[in-house]
Amino acid sequence: MLFTVFTPAYNRAYIIGKLYESLCTQTLRDFEWLVVDDGSTDNTSQLIAEFSRQNKIAIRYIRQENGGKHRAINRGVKEARGELFFIVDSDDYLTNNALERLAFHYGEVKGDPSFCGVSGLRKFPDGRKIGGEENWKILDCTSLEFRYKFNSRGDAAEAYKRSVLKEFPFPEFPGERFCAESLVWNRIAQKFKLRYFYEKIYVCEYRNDGLTASSVRLRRSSPTYSTTIYSELLCFRGVPVKIKLRSAINFWRFAFIKFPKFEGIPKTRGFFSILGIIPGFLMFMRDRNTLKK
Repeated sequence: MLFTVFTPAYNRAYIIGKLYESLCTQTLRDFEWLVVDDGSTDNTSQLIAEFSRQNKIAIRYIRQENGGKHRAINRGVKEARGELFFIVDSDDYLTNNALERLAFHYGEVKGDPSFCGVSGLRKFPDGRKIGGEENWKILDCTSLEFRYKFNSRGDAAEAYKRSVLKEFPFPEFPGERFCAESLVWNRIAQKFKLRYFYEKIYVCEYRNDGLTASSVRLRRSSPTYSTTIYSELLCFRGVPVKIKLRSAINFWRFAFIKFPKFEGIPKTRGFFSILGIIPGFLMFMRDRNTLKK
């Protein structure tokens, strides 16, 4: 099987049908749809069961206790059967040739071990590229180079080799339920590159109940993940100086939550870390005061 289309779901029964419909119309049929239900309290399970009874596509449904999207991804990677693992969120959907185009471009790099997968682009429902239009056709680069060397804006639509994702699982810190996916993508970028192609295959609607809408609150609720991400950005190659400085500020922004007595703080590059302390503390105070309101 070439693709596992993976969807983590949490109380999205009201919207996930649009994704299902887009999967039913795919021009390439060599895929399974794997749904990991992260402890939903709505009728997600009944809805997926109804989809399965229709027998239009191969569907597998797994339910687990609520632990956050990153834990759902880890479970999905363990359970997946496809060579490529393609995350499609429950409130998004695909163009009808999305998997076909991913497969085409993957065929051109499949034999090269320096590639971890392929990626198309995301768009709004009206056709506009997320992040604005750009002028390129093919880019072979890491995800960090894609963002910082080629200055591409907006999320992409990456399909990773399942074998690579097994090598780079999300860490699971007790008591914390939010981890930005960039933590793992940045780690993968230290070893592998992707084939990016300029075709819009993934349709996004950023919703008020989505993760993006509550980013600061979520990062504050999971400070170990947040400080880990920013401390690693300070050390990784391919990260511009201005991003390292911003990462140092954000590191301290969340470090004051996790390490109020400065004990157990992850190691950071000294120069940037020192520069980030004061503005990071000011942002920590601003966030705390804002979220109290």
